[in-house]
Amino acid sequence: MALDRRAFLGRAAASLIATQLSSILLSQSETAGHSTLPPWEPGYLYIHHISTGRGSCALLILPDATTMMIDAGSMIKGFDPKSDKFTIEPRPNGSMRPGQWIARYAGEVLSQANRNEIDYFLLTHFHEDHMGAVWPGRYDISPRSQFGPYQLGGVTDVAETIPIRKVIDRCFPDYAYPSPIPGPQFANYHAFIMSLAVRGGVAERFVAGSKEQITLKRAPERYSDFEVRNLASNGNVWTGVGDETKAHFPPLASLKPEDYPPENKCSLAIRLRYGKFSYFSAGDQDHEVRAGRWPWGDIETATARAAGKVQVAVADHHGYADACGSDWVRALQPNAFVINAWDSGHPTIVALHNMLSQDIYPGQRLVFSTATKPETTIAIRRMAELASQEGHVIFRVPPGGNSFEVFVRDSSVPDGKVIAHFGSFQCT
Repeated sequence: MALDRRAFLGRAAASLIATQLSSILLSQSETAGHSTLPPWEPGYLYIHHISTGRGSCALLILPDATTMMIDAGSMIKGFDPKSDKFTIEPRPNGSMRPGQWIARYAGEVLSQANRNEIDYFLLTHFHEDHMGAVWPGRYDISPRSQFGPYQLGGVTDVAETIPIRKVIDRCFPDYAYPSPIPGPQFANYHAFIMSLAVRGGVAERFVAGSKEQITLKRAPERYSDFEVRNLASNGNVWTGVGDETKAHFPPLASLKPEDYPPENKCSLAIRLRYGKFSYFSAGDQDHEVRAGRWPWGDIETATARAAGKVQVAVADHHGYADACGSDWVRALQPNAFVINAWDSGHPTIVALHNMLSQDIYPGQRLVFSTATKPETTIAIRRMAELASQEGHVIFRVPPGGNSFEVFVRDSSVPDGKVIAHFGSFQCT
């Protein structure tokens, strides 16, 4: 195949950018001077992306010590033997359930802020890699809870040892959009929700467009430049005006049941702001349109445009083939992406290419993955351009929210040390 001068120069430039970026990242990591993660202090925002290799989970310590967790995924090894070869080995090991490892990590972090409970648990959608999986009837693998008629896995494992004061999901209390949610995994979660009141907890439906549902609870008057904006849920997307939303999905009456919006598209999304720093998370939203059969299918771009540019973005749907499209990347233009990985398809070639693309938006950006299947690094050569392919990824934002830095902790062992540090980066 002939290569013209323009194409040659374009490829050469791309190669140079990749080389320069790798050098910059290596330099920043090596000269960091941090062998440990500084403990949380008042005024700081910490966002921990917890690496279990089994699903998504983020733990946030907000500036006034309000605490929030987003998802607590826990895929069970052996539950579907055919898929095991595609999945990442549990981190740090399989001696405990993923939800137990999450709870252990969270307990350590919460204690630094003199907290022992989670104020908000935000469940983006009802899939096991976000909600937590159980093995129905296998109490040796998924034990019964001491608090109610349900088994332990994911969020229920976390709540077994750390009190959760409020759970927010996309369709409490009827759980009927776009139709009643089937299956034993959701039934187990629902039994957990019903038990919350016994322990003094509550559950709420996520209110798209609101900035009043998730607020600082301990000293809000000190941090007036902090907010969490609810961007989208069930296809209702914030317009950017007040608390107004617009339905992105068509009325269900106009669709055949087989064309109802699938669970991933219904994921809720938030944008957190603290000073000039901003953070985007939208579960498993995607842009799949089924070859034009779903002209309304690109929910991720609509949500990203509502958010606007941010400093940090969690990759939609783990960076899978139907997510992280070019329009999504162009709308957000983050300084850093985080991929919550548990499968060999996390990320896929096109999604990663979009995140790294200098054509979509110019400038330096960091891409982190919480875990990586070895085969993925062979199939996708650009994985070599990631800032980190393994570990807990923590964003640390100092008082005022004018800058941020990134720490990566070793997730291959319990109580892993810091293995990389990047920044500080100014927020613009």
